[in-house]
Amino acid sequence: MAKAATKVIVAKGKKISEFAPGGKAPKACVDAMLGPTGNLRAPTLRVGKTILVGFNEEVYAGVFG
Repeated sequence: MAKAATKVIVAKGKKISEFAPGGKAPKACVDAMLGPTGNLRAPTLRVGKTILVGFNEEVYAGVFG
C-alpha cells in the first residue's frame, strides 16, 4: 500500500510523521504504520495517492478541508 503512495502521514497521538516513499517504503515508514500487535494501525485511509494512518483532527482537517 505504501509503495503506491506519494505521501504517507502517520498520527500517533499528537506526534505526526510524514513519509514520501516514492516506490519502496522505508523501514521507518512501515514501522510507524504498524501498531503494537503488528497489525496496521486504525483508522487507515487512502485519499488519492496519500495514505493516512491513525487519527489526528488537524491532519484530517488539512487533508479533507
